[in-house]
Amino acid sequence: MTRKNQIWNITPQPSLFAIRLKNLWPYRYLFANLIKREITAFYRQTLLGPLWFFIQPLLTTSIFVFTFGKLTKIPTDGIPPTLFYLSGIIIWNYFTDCINKTAGVFKDNLPLFRKIYFPRIIVPLSTVTALLMRFGIQLCMFIILLVFYHFNGFRVHLNSHIFLFPLLIFNVAALGLGIGLLISALTIKYRDLNFLIAFGIQLMMYATTVIFPLSVAPAYLRKLLQINPVTIIIETFRYALFSKGLITPQTFISAFVISGLILFTGVIAFKKAETDFIDNI
Repeated sequence: MTRKNQIWNITPQPSLFAIRLKNLWPYRYLFANLIKREITAFYRQTLLGPLWFFIQPLLTTSIFVFTFGKLTKIPTDGIPPTLFYLSGIIIWNYFTDCINKTAGVFKDNLPLFRKIYFPRIIVPLSTVTALLMRFGIQLCMFIILLVFYHFNGFRVHLNSHIFLFPLLIFNVAALGLGIGLLISALTIKYRDLNFLIAFGIQLMMYATTVIFPLSVAPAYLRKLLQINPVTIIIETFRYALFSKGLITPQTFISAFVISGLILFTGVIAFKKAETDFIDNI
């Protein structure tokens, strides 16, 4: 039995290329709760809790200082090795966290997706936003070490590039989110890609300037390394703090263009996969 004068609005299904961000606004409270869930979930069933935010980058930095600084003696452009490696590690950690946390969004949130409808893109967006807290804590730790070295004789040469820092973090988040969305869409049907991708992300670090400055790379490899947006982001960050690094306006813009294309591709792949992922998982 139907009501009289009932009006039905029939509209065509939007194209995959129609990304309507305004449709996310009614779900802002869900977005906030998902951020809270992501933050509190990390502390659950952990022995040291938030101390892991400090232990992991400091331990990794110590290993890099010993391995690449003491043993192989890779130069660091006159920057103290601890500051050099840590400045790259905190950015690299945020980048890989964004990929790893969003790559399994369908599998990890399957019970939630089965219960209620909402724009699925909110989940990876909330994850990337929540990870900013972890990055912020590690950044504060880096700043404390930077001040310590400054008062112990090392001169910090800040320049106007420091104002690009919010853009750098936005670029890292966009790139990590785009790759994570693309992986989440691909691994629904091809689950063995998880192993290949995890291995590829580990190798990718050696194609960035986390453990070496761009200036020590041969000229023929320098062009290839600059294709990686993370390399340009780390180089720009170090240049802003120490006035050391090889960056140009062209490479800076290219990093944003590449990240934007990857994010756009990831969103399109994610939208296509969300229509029938429940039947494939």
